[in-house]
Amino acid sequence: MQFDSWQAFIEMGGYGFYVWLAFGVSFLAMGVLVVQGLRARSRLQREFTQEQQRQQRLARRKQEVS
Repeated sequence: MQFDSWQAFIEMGGYGFYVWLAFGVSFLAMGVLVVQGLRARSRLQREFTQEQQRQQRLARRKQEVS
């Protein structure tokens, strides 16, 4: 489909509002998913680091007792 001007492209033959709304909602949903994924990754890394530190403390205490 070819458009004569940018205005015609934006209007999309009268369906521009719905087309651009669909694009906006889609990009918003993808953005939310990316942010959730990054936050989950950060949380898991923090929990993993805390668990490693806990295991190291337990190992040190076990050596001190022995």
